Amino acid sequence: MTSILLHPDRHRKIRALFDEYIERYAARDDRLTTLFSENFSGYTGGGNELVTDRDEWVRITRQDFAEVPGRIRIEMRDIALQDLSEEVVVVTAFFNIHLPLPEHVLSREVARLVLIFRLEGEDWKIVHSGISIPYQLVQEGEVYPLPRLQERNQVLEALVEERTRELNEREAFYRLLTEDTLDVIWRTDSNFLITYISPSDERLRGFKAEEVVGRHALDLFADEGIAVVTEAMRKRQQAGQDGGDQGFISFEAPHRCKDGRTIWGEVFSTAVRDEHGTITGYHGITREITKRKQMQDQVKELAFYDTLTRLPNRRLLNDRLCQTLAASKRSGRHGALMFVDLDNFKPLNDKYGHFVGDLLLLEVANRLKGCVREMDTVARFGGDEFVVMLGELDVDHAASIALAEVVAEKIRTRLSGAYCLKVEHEDRAASNVEHHCSASIGVVVFLDHEASPDDILICADKAMYQAKAAGRNAVRFYVADDGE
Repeated sequence: MTSILLHPDRHRKIRALFDEYIERYAARDDRLTTLFSENFSGYTGGGNELVTDRDEWVRITRQDFAEVPGRIRIEMRDIALQDLSEEVVVVTAFFNIHLPLPEHVLSREVARLVLIFRLEGEDWKIVHSGISIPYQLVQEGEVYPLPRLQERNQVLEALVEERTRELNEREAFYRLLTEDTLDVIWRTDSNFLITYISPSDERLRGFKAEEVVGRHALDLFADEGIAVVTEAMRKRQQAGQDGGDQGFISFEAPHRCKDGRTIWGEVFSTAVRDEHGTITGYHGITREITKRKQMQDQVKELAFYDTLTRLPNRRLLNDRLCQTLAASKRSGRHGALMFVDLDNFKPLNDKYGHFVGDLLLLEVANRLKGCVREMDTVARFGGDEFVVMLGELDVDHAASIALAEVVAEKIRTRLSGAYCLKVEHEDRAASNVEHHCSASIGVVVFLDHEASPDDILICADKAMYQAKAAGRNAVRFYVADDGE
């Protein structure tokens, strides 16, 4: 409790009188009226009815005692005493009133009582009283509306019961929506600690809710997914700092399962804010998209990769060639493109069929990949034609030619080695087919934007035909004619 410092003797006197007032009021003691001044005035419980006659106030007090005759309990919250003059002291108190009634009338409300004491002769008397209770039930002209309060409280109790029943029905419906849906519904606090996750997560990932609640949201994701989520968090924070839209964000990320599997989920998330705009948490929905991602990967494979060798096809090769040209422009380093054509492929197809020819193409693809760096590209151009692209060689043209020549000779040597192809048969044991095959290789070294992607491919193709004309199993570098 708090109080403003008064003269010590006066403070003790006024506080004792106030305590006496509260005790007599709680005990419904009629001697309470002896504390009132003859020149008394006061506001009633409704706060809008001013009484200026002492006898009328005594009648109102006795009416109050008659309506609730049993002792009431005053739960004091705060009290303050303040001097207005040497003869006048005001006391302001805040408290809860607990009536001896089965209904919770007034007990949840904080009442404010103001008493003004004035020194009259040798005694302190109450010259003014004002009590205020913040409820909307007092009608004009009412003094102490306890009967009406009881009636309306019963109505409120019935309304609470009805609303509780409706809430339970809505909660049951909410559970039906959250627990039976295939999507995972979740909530976190502002620190991304999970506070709720729907049962569908257990069906998808195998973790029970108690294994997930309380853990950080990043624990839901595989390592690759953590990187995706971290970036999404960074973008959300940046958007907030820039004053951008803070609505739903979405991203796709791999989630980890209890049995070690990885599934893909599409996450929709938004922030939860209080009335001041402060983020108090996040909530969202996660939908499994593993099959959709697999289909997308299949479409990507068909669009950008050769179906037999899984090497990049012409479309992806062209895209990577453009990227290599852009990198060459930034770094000033040369690149090289090799057109590789098998010299002795058709006889194998004619003799053993396309199945054995495909086995040879697969082996060629593996040998080519083994001759270059991870950053380089090996693509199947079509039929028995392959393209090898090298990037970031050297800023010097002659040095770049030398580096490309080393790789081209390595490829020529590897591809000219014997091929032992194991052919599986449904009706008999597997057989081995040995085949000798060489390659003619045309190479062009390029820099920056000196030529377009199509021009580079045409130049490499011309050099390859020069290798064919030279007797095959050879490497030739493109040399521009004077007119080109």
